[in-house]
Amino acid sequence: MSKSLKRVRAALEAAGQTPEIREVGQARTAQEAADSVGCEIDQIAKSIIFRAEESGDAVLFLTAGGNKVCADKASALAGEPLGKADAALIRAQTGFAIGGVSPVGHLNPIRAWIDPRLLDFDMVWAAAGTPRHVFALDAHLLPELTGATPAAFTL
Repeated sequence: MSKSLKRVRAALEAAGQTPEIREVGQARTAQEAADSVGCEIDQIAKSIIFRAEESGDAVLFLTAGGNKVCADKASALAGEPLGKADAALIRAQTGFAIGGVSPVGHLNPIRAWIDPRLLDFDMVWAAAGTPRHVFALDAHLLPELTGATPAAFTL
């Protein structure tokens, strides 16, 4: 088991959860991940990372699989312009590689917002620290576990 996957499992267990982690292979899209676990596309919690242009920090937007983040709305929430986060920033801030960024188990605290669409479901699936693994979680626990604030930031 990879260090990243172990860190996600440990974060979930520390929060009192018994994580169901599944290997999904190389699911490159939210639809592929949804198909692999048998859920709706919007039950996939995508972790979208931007670079805050003024502070240089990474910021996290958890969005439903079928939604896209609106850069202008996201920037307004962050209070500063946002740009593309590169792999080095994502790895340094979260400890995860692109494609496997989990909403929990980050190496460093991160400012985060959550798409209210995710809260329409009892259960959602999110990356478990690798591009090949996902975990199931009660959607209503995500804001508490991630520190994410529900906000409208999608197109």
